[in-house]
Amino acid sequence: MAERRILWLVKGLGLGGTERLLSVAAPLVADADTIVEVAYVLPWKDALVGALRDSGVEVHCLGAGRGGVRAWPLRLARLLSTQRYDVVHTHSPVPAVVARLAPGARRARFLHTEHSAWPRYRFPTRAANAATLGRNQVVWAVSEAVAASIRRPRWARWVRMPPVEVLYHGIDERQVRRGPEARAAAREILAIAPGRRIVGSVGNLAPKKDQATLLAAFEVVAADRPDLDLVLVGGGPLEGQLRAQAVTLAAADRIHFLGQRADVAQLMPGFDVFALSSRYEGLGLVLIEAMAAGIPVVATAVDGIPEVVRDGDDGLLVGPGDPGALADGIARLLDDAPLAARLAEAGTAAAGRFSIGTAVKRMVQAYAAEPAPTTRSASHG
Repeated sequence: MAERRILWLVKGLGLGGTERLLSVAAPLVADADTIVEVAYVLPWKDALVGALRDSGVEVHCLGAGRGGVRAWPLRLARLLSTQRYDVVHTHSPVPAVVARLAPGARRARFLHTEHSAWPRYRFPTRAANAATLGRNQVVWAVSEAVAASIRRPRWARWVRMPPVEVLYHGIDERQVRRGPEARAAAREILAIAPGRRIVGSVGNLAPKKDQATLLAAFEVVAADRPDLDLVLVGGGPLEGQLRAQAVTLAAADRIHFLGQRADVAQLMPGFDVFALSSRYEGLGLVLIEAMAAGIPVVATAVDGIPEVVRDGDDGLLVGPGDPGALADGIARLLDDAPLAARLAEAGTAAAGRFSIGTAVKRMVQAYAAEPAPTTRSASHG
């Protein structure tokens, strides 16, 4: 069999959910007949470059070199022209648009994974993505909510809409840590005094994640719980603003900003409650990770999150941007031990529905140009 060359194209390789999915999946896709390479745009989002290279994946930074990041479209066009990939699998709309239009990629088959609901993009991005979407053999949506948002625009009835298929991504079960030993190890890493309870959250400090609402909720919950701490894992453009908000709170000394961390799986078992305050979320990989670790979760009912967390069955859901509702959810999990234990156990079982292995199997089928399955697949338009 002739060797297949696959290029995965993404905006950055930071520690966000999309990027971590790529770093986990790439070594699973590559084999004796398939070479996987990754290209990314933003040179300062490179936290996962080392892990990819260590697993044998060649990585191309399109934003580095002469001309700086502004020259990335030219570098991408050159890469596609000289390397002659069989498949280009895109994961970010703007790089995807440039790749679809590049003359050097005419022989390649295109596949696209949509990680966010279309209304979440700015109009120029959404319009360009829609206008060139027909270049793809198939579009995978990470949730039913994302799939439902992919519609042919009224102004572009001429655009061919490829099949849109829901493909749930997930975790590598081998990386999950849970149980008493994992909890003890996590508490040692966190270096928070024994006997204290921890509300934890993981995510970029950005508007999408809305940690400002979580801080406001923590202020309410912590008022009569002196043994409670809040741990925020992640970095981003709002870090200064969120730190400034935190220092104004009465429980400021119990709020811990840990920055970006590569050991999230090791930290998770140390949390008593996991809280996610996102304004929007294509699926919510971090929720799956928390549930797999046996941590009871409370999250906002936005986009694909209700497909991961079923309210009252394996977690709690609240409305977005509502500190009071989020505080109530956190308090319920802290104060009702049987409820927390039941939801944690059910959440661990539910997380098993989301496996990176299942997603990889489907991707490999598409790379080999096998017919796409018709189940849970639809053409939106």
